[in-house]
Amino acid sequence: MSHKLLRDSRLYQTLIRIDRDLAAKAREEGCPCGGKLHRADYPRKPRGGPAGLVGYDRRLSLCCEVDGCRKRRTPPSVRFLGRRVYLGVVVVLVSALEGAITPRRLALIREYLEVSVRTIRRWQVWWREVFPVTAFWKAAKGRLDREVPVATLPAALLARFAGRTGRDRLVACLNFLAPITTTSFG
Repeated sequence: MSHKLLRDSRLYQTLIRIDRDLAAKAREEGCPCGGKLHRADYPRKPRGGPAGLVGYDRRLSLCCEVDGCRKRRTPPSVRFLGRRVYLGVVVVLVSALEGAITPRRLALIREYLEVSVRTIRRWQVWWREVFPVTAFWKAAKGRLDREVPVATLPAALLARFAGRTGRDRLVACLNFLAPITTTSFG
C-alpha cells in the first residue's frame, strides 16, 4: 500500500460518499421503536487528513423523533475508526507499515500526519492484542478467503481484499471494518 493514498483526494471523496450511503440506509430502516430518524450529526476534529479536507468535520448520526425514545443512532463509518482522533485510513495504513517504518519514513509520518511514535505503537498493540479478541473479529474473520495472521495485522488484512488498485483494496478493508465504528447499529 502506498503512502500516496493518504493524499488521494478521490479516496476521501469516495469515503464520504460511502458514509452518506450508510447513513441513508440507516435512516430508511428507522428506529427499532418504529420512529423516524432525523439527521443529528456531531462535530469531529479528525487528524491525519490532507489540508482543506471538506466534509470530515462532522460524524453522520441520526436521532429518533419519538418523544420518550429520542435515541441517537450512529451508523457505521468508513471515515472514522470508532472514537479515534485520527481518520480510519490513517490508522489502517500507518499501522500496516510496521516492518517498513524506516527513520526517514517515520520523520515524514510525524511531519505530515503529526502522529507520534507512541501513538503508532499504541495502534499496533490494538491491532494485535485487542482487535483479535473482539466479537466482531471472531465472527468476521471467517468471511475471508484464508486465515489472517494476527502478528501482521492490519497489513495482512489489507492483503486479503481484491481490487485493481491500492485504493480499491483499502476501501474494501474499511467497508469490512465499518461495523466496529459504532455501537448503535448491530
